[in-house]
Amino acid sequence: MYTRAAPHSSPRPLINPPTYIEHKGKRFLIVDAPSNNNLPLYIQEFERWNVTDVVRCCEATYSKEPLTAKGIEVHDWVFGDGEAPPSHVVDVWLMLIDERFGNKESEEQKPCIATHCVAGLGRAPVLVAIALIEDGMPPLDAVAYIRERRRGAINNKQLKYIETYKPRSKKQCIIS
Repeated sequence: MYTRAAPHSSPRPLINPPTYIEHKGKRFLIVDAPSNNNLPLYIQEFERWNVTDVVRCCEATYSKEPLTAKGIEVHDWVFGDGEAPPSHVVDVWLMLIDERFGNKESEEQKPCIATHCVAGLGRAPVLVAIALIEDGMPPLDAVAYIRERRRGAINNKQLKYIETYKPRSKKQCIIS
C-alpha cells in the first residue's frame, strides 16, 4: 500500500531496487534516476556496493555534490531516450571501465560503476551490455543476462544495436 511520507520522516525505500551485474570481476549497478529527495537512499546503496562512479545517461534530476562529497565521480553522458549510445559515449564508457577495472591489485575493495537513465531500462542496461560484450560475452547472451536480472530492459531498437555491436577489444565472443 502506498502511503505518503510525513515531512520529517525518513525516506521510503527505493521503489525499484538496484540491479547488480557482475562479470569477470567487473561490477555494475543499474538504477533508475535518483531525485534530490531520495538521493540519500541511493548513496547508501552506492556505499554498500563500493560505487566509485555514477554515469548519468539522462538529464540530471539531482545535484551531484552529495555524491562527489562521498568521493563518487559523476559522469554526464546523456543520449536520447530509447536510443543506442553515440560513438563518443561508448568511447568514454570503455575508457572508464578500463580505468576502474584494469588494476586487478585491489581485490579487497572492488570498485563498482553505477549507471542510470530515467527508469534504468534502456540506456543504462545498453551500456552494461556493451561492457559484457567487450568482455567476450555474445551480444544476445549479454542481453539475456541483463534481462534475467532487470525485467523489461533494452527495447527492440537497442536490441538491434546490441546485435550488431562489434567489440573494440581484442577479446573474442565465446559462442555458447
